[in-house]
Amino acid sequence: MDAFYASVELRRRPELRGKPVVVCGSGPRAVVTTASYEARKLAGIHSAMPAAVARRRLPDAVYLQPDFTVYRDASREVMAILHRNAETVEVVGLDEAYVDLTGLFSPKATMRRIAAEIREEAGLGCSVGISENRLLAKIASELGKPGRLAVLSRSDALERFAGDSPGLIPGIGPKTVIKLQRMGIRTLAALRARDPAALERAFGPRTGRWLHARSRFEDDTPLTVVREAKSQSAETTFDVDVSDSAQLTASLTSLAEELCRRLRSRQMEGRTIGIKVRLDDWTNVTRSQTVEQPTNDPAVVAPVALDLLRAYSPPRPVRLLGVRVAGFDRGAETADEPEEAQDQLQLTLSG
Repeated sequence: MDAFYASVELRRRPELRGKPVVVCGSGPRAVVTTASYEARKLAGIHSAMPAAVARRRLPDAVYLQPDFTVYRDASREVMAILHRNAETVEVVGLDEAYVDLTGLFSPKATMRRIAAEIREEAGLGCSVGISENRLLAKIASELGKPGRLAVLSRSDALERFAGDSPGLIPGIGPKTVIKLQRMGIRTLAALRARDPAALERAFGPRTGRWLHARSRFEDDTPLTVVREAKSQSAETTFDVDVSDSAQLTASLTSLAEELCRRLRSRQMEGRTIGIKVRLDDWTNVTRSQTVEQPTNDPAVVAPVALDLLRAYSPPRPVRLLGVRVAGFDRGAETADEPEEAQDQLQLTLSG
């Protein structure tokens, strides 16, 4: 979907069309959830940019608080259209999905029709990428933004992106890019040319092989229609680092209640309860404990989480605090949003 959250806001506030719109929180540590294309063109505002930076760059933009209830409803509208038109659809976020077009006489015509239905029925725009595997389809969809369809073959990608940074590949983040640069690898062509054994020594066998395959735009990951929820979590980033134990206790209790409310709505119960703590120096610490019976009861989850927090006793002020439940019963229902969407939903609890 194109600038999904901003587009949903424009759908219910049509008077804002044509104006730079930024969806973000209001706290000092809030980040941009998304921005309209006007805001992107005027000031280079993008997702994950600190909201304070966005406000300095474009003070006259319209800044809106995110409303994930509305975004989830809009996502369901879009995904219903996809499911109505295709047999195999894998939803990977509120605003993204993969569709299996194998065997169709005219994949491009099919996707143009689906995009038109999304535009007409949901009032939202999308970009479509078509290729021979998931990785290339994802990259092609970015080439088509906003509102276009792009087809990309592997041979074309090998030539077109040879001089691009490995960071072009989804899943290769800034830290990996820096490590590759230290090895003298600055382009995808250089990454392809590197001996796979050297990559395995530097990154480990699994990641090394993965990097080499991705540099060649190889991806045999199948579409998965139903994704099993491995864990559910709720977390918050404090506007100001917290040292007060009473405030940490109150926040963790509130997070446990919110998480359990979500678990009960999905009829999910888990046996592993965990916490996540990020200190002011960005040290991340996790602790967990397994209980005898699966649960979604805050009267069980909160005390265990608080015990874990007290046992850890953060040595420095806390920047982020979270609670997690995992180890779900196999008979429990899977989440109605995949893990990527769950991460997005956590923003509703952030400052």
